[in-house]
Amino acid sequence: MAGPKKYITSDDLKTHNKPGDLWISIQGKVYDVTDWSKSHPGGALPLLSLSGQDVTDAFVAFHPATAWRHLDTFFNGFYLQDYAVSEVSKDYRKLVAEFSKLGLFDKKGHGVLLSFCVILVLLAASVYGVLRSDSAVVHLLCGGMMGFIWIQSGWLGHDSGHYKIMPTKGLNRIAQILTGNCLAGISIAWWKWNHNAHHISCNSLDFDPDLQHMPFFVVSSKFFHSLTSCFYERKMNFDAVSRFLVSYQHWTFYPVMCIARINLFAQSIVLLLSKRKVPYRGQEILGLLVYWIWYPLLVSCLPNWGERVMFILASFAVTGIQHVQFCLNHFSSTIYLGPPTGNDWFQKQTRGTLNIDCASWMDWFHGGLQFQIEHHLFPRLPRCQLRKISPFVVELCKKHNLPYNIAPFWEANVLTVRTLRNAALQARDLTNPVPKNLVWEAVNTHG
Repeated sequence: MAGPKKYITSDDLKTHNKPGDLWISIQGKVYDVTDWSKSHPGGALPLLSLSGQDVTDAFVAFHPATAWRHLDTFFNGFYLQDYAVSEVSKDYRKLVAEFSKLGLFDKKGHGVLLSFCVILVLLAASVYGVLRSDSAVVHLLCGGMMGFIWIQSGWLGHDSGHYKIMPTKGLNRIAQILTGNCLAGISIAWWKWNHNAHHISCNSLDFDPDLQHMPFFVVSSKFFHSLTSCFYERKMNFDAVSRFLVSYQHWTFYPVMCIARINLFAQSIVLLLSKRKVPYRGQEILGLLVYWIWYPLLVSCLPNWGERVMFILASFAVTGIQHVQFCLNHFSSTIYLGPPTGNDWFQKQTRGTLNIDCASWMDWFHGGLQFQIEHHLFPRLPRCQLRKISPFVVELCKKHNLPYNIAPFWEANVLTVRTLRNAALQARDLTNPVPKNLVWEAVNTHG
């Protein structure tokens, strides 16, 4: 006969929120995930960020129904005494259950096959143009096509990190390495590590890596206090160089986006060469080596250095569109300081995200980011389903008086630049400025 249930309070649960002592609650049952954090497919960081609290909504968002059967392995015998569910969470969980019953999480459509076909055709055309044509204009267009290929492979890599875009787990892994590491030179392991943290801590200044672009960009004056990044585990110093760069960030935003993938190259290499645990490190490194062989080799086939530089800049600039798209969804949205909380999951995801209003025939261009709110609420949902479920999310936001932020593409750009400009002007006007460097003095001396 089972004994009486043992209970702990939310305050007790909060004390188990550090490496070596990680407890979470899901639907009122308490689980010790300390050891599991070392093997968690999503990495240890999501568990660390949400530990010491109820994480039911986050668990529902990121895990299929099959994951529930494994939970009892980590049950430590305690129940949450003051467990409660908000009306927003109740409705959100009902939506997840309803979409699951309809099979929407499993219906991926034919978009993946079409994307692979487009990538192969464009890759063949780009390579053919480089090898067979003597025209500099053709070579420039081939560079642009290469950038477009990277954009489309980026969407596939993104999707494959959230759900299986291929029939089996093994094939999905092959697709990840091919689209990310081999074709684009970006480590899929780095992307998953970064992107999982972003989803869990959407628009937290000190926990979300997608807002941590010091010294080039900041979206809030709070960065002027040299915040500590809980993702990179280092202090983001707002010094004289940072002040100078930030002060003109609304002018440098688009030029930097044109070469932003250099940062992704660097981040990928740094992670793979670090002591941090990286799943399938050998596969990741091999995939990057493939990229750094075929792309430089293709560029070397161009007749002179002028055309080689032109080809590289064209490919980088075109794929810079995607980097801009990433920023539009969050830079102008609500931000906060501190770790994410499990009791306002739906609210944090909606307030920290901006959708892009576009016609359905433009969905290929945005790769699912036009429904970023829906994607953040239902990250396992194939992008071909996002437009279908959007009205349900709008209705839920309306019911609970929550924002459903949406703007056309050009207006989203205006909002982003305005956010950057506001922070830039504040950087120039701080009453206690940091020591200025000579460049700052030269540019800002008047009279």
